[in-house]
Amino acid sequence: MSDLETRIAQAKGDEPADIVLRGGAVFCVVTGGMIRGDVALCGDRIVGIGATYEGQRVIDVTGLTLVPGFIDTHLHVESSCITPFEFDRLVTPLGVTTAICDPHEIANVVGAEGIRYFQHASENLLMDLRVQLSSCVPSTHMETAGAHLSAEEINLLMDHPSGIGLAEMMNYPGVIHRDPDIMEKLRLFEEDHIDGHCPLLLGRDLNAYVAGGIRTEHEATSAEEAREKLQKGLRVLIREGSVSKDLDALAPLLTDATSAYLCLCTDDRNPLDIAEEGHIDSMIRRLIAKGCSPLAAYRAASLSAAEAFGLKDRGQIAPGKRADIVALGSLDVCDAQMVFAGGVLADDKAFAARRHVAPVGRKSVKAPKIKPASFRHAGNRAETDVIGIIPGKILTEHLVENIPSAAGDKRPVPDRDLARVAVIERHGINGNIATGFVHGFGLTRGAIAATVAHDHHNIVAVGVDYDDLSLATNRLSEIDGGFVVVRGGRVRAELPLPVAGLMSEAPFEEVRHNLETLREAALELGVTLQEPFLQLAFVALPVIPALKITDRGMVDVTRFEIIP
Repeated sequence: MSDLETRIAQAKGDEPADIVLRGGAVFCVVTGGMIRGDVALCGDRIVGIGATYEGQRVIDVTGLTLVPGFIDTHLHVESSCITPFEFDRLVTPLGVTTAICDPHEIANVVGAEGIRYFQHASENLLMDLRVQLSSCVPSTHMETAGAHLSAEEINLLMDHPSGIGLAEMMNYPGVIHRDPDIMEKLRLFEEDHIDGHCPLLLGRDLNAYVAGGIRTEHEATSAEEAREKLQKGLRVLIREGSVSKDLDALAPLLTDATSAYLCLCTDDRNPLDIAEEGHIDSMIRRLIAKGCSPLAAYRAASLSAAEAFGLKDRGQIAPGKRADIVALGSLDVCDAQMVFAGGVLADDKAFAARRHVAPVGRKSVKAPKIKPASFRHAGNRAETDVIGIIPGKILTEHLVENIPSAAGDKRPVPDRDLARVAVIERHGINGNIATGFVHGFGLTRGAIAATVAHDHHNIVAVGVDYDDLSLATNRLSEIDGGFVVVRGGRVRAELPLPVAGLMSEAPFEEVRHNLETLREAALELGVTLQEPFLQLAFVALPVIPALKITDRGMVDVTRFEIIP
């Protein structure tokens, strides 16, 4: 019999199912009710629920509640600091069976080769990794990236089955003002999904942006902003990452009525936070604890996400759907006891059986040798633009502080929490170095530096001592990228990320341990932020208001221009 006939035969009970899950109850994300009976699987599909089945293999799930696999609707795997294979091993056992990624981090370093790596990796994972095609490489004209992706090059990547549309269109001014290059990319995907990215955009500008074909958006940071975006046809993705934390602000908007149009995403979350808090499962727990109904929370994590991205084959435990199932001890606790991804039990044996793909982007750090004097910041006026960190947000404030100049240099002022921030071009293109000031890290000594700097991924550093800043940035070239903490002329902690300067090939347990050491070392510098390294990375992203820095200088994002 064909696969279709086999599925129908097993669904009817004429043939034994491949796998039967017995003793649990299915939580219906349409009605909110519980469905008793066996769940029958045939290959990668669910073929029966609410009845008694015979199976070639029967798995006891007595006392467990079965829910659809979770869908992370927007994330950058690179921000987990591990390869797609280790990311799969880390989050699939937590219930994430589909992840919709934008590989624009690696694409900004090595171009189309990085996207192809993710596409090939997706063919060999337990989870279904959907690879959107990066729309903004680089994100703007105000930075130096390692690559540039034109509409023509994107078109050549559209042949892979993991494709799910155009990734976050960050250049919202380019959409609104009809930039020819942006229009060409939007036209490529007029019949497909286009993911959005438009922080604080409202009114007629939002109308214009949505009219460009954008369908989803994850940058809403208030209920009012999210409500207007919902009213204008966007599916809003509630985000809770390691830095961008919007769940508390948007939770009041999530009800049984609105949950069909709200989804969940992490965007950027590192292994340390995943180990300590969880992933999408953590979001579900917190939403329920804040008073959202289990129906609204689980629907947003599964069926609503599938519908928003046109994935008609998943999101519900029902006949014909993909066999993505999470067996929970408790709906409220969202504690995954057993996970099936496409009908495969996500256990050590299944992870070990995967075929690995060699990563790309080795030897990508080609920065100039940096001297302490490189961090001097010239200026005659005391009035100085300062990036103001907002903890828990990637939005920043545009502060103005009086900082006197001495001998042609405005030095850091630790007792006012005014640290030096610098971005150094590391792709071997022009060797640009830009310096400025940042407030909010709490640094009183030393320096931290990284090659993770959204989205151009040049070297970004913050510190109060020029010698330590120099040592930290030069060390990044020696270890082929990563994170470094320096104090008193010594490297106190580091995490090499040799895959494009973004990811480690080490097991996630090892990466997590190194991140713990880095966090402790950063605290010894006086750092007050919970996640200093990802917060540092977003200081360099010139598409998020209000003030940022790239290798070309300080950027007024509101005006979308480099400050002279």
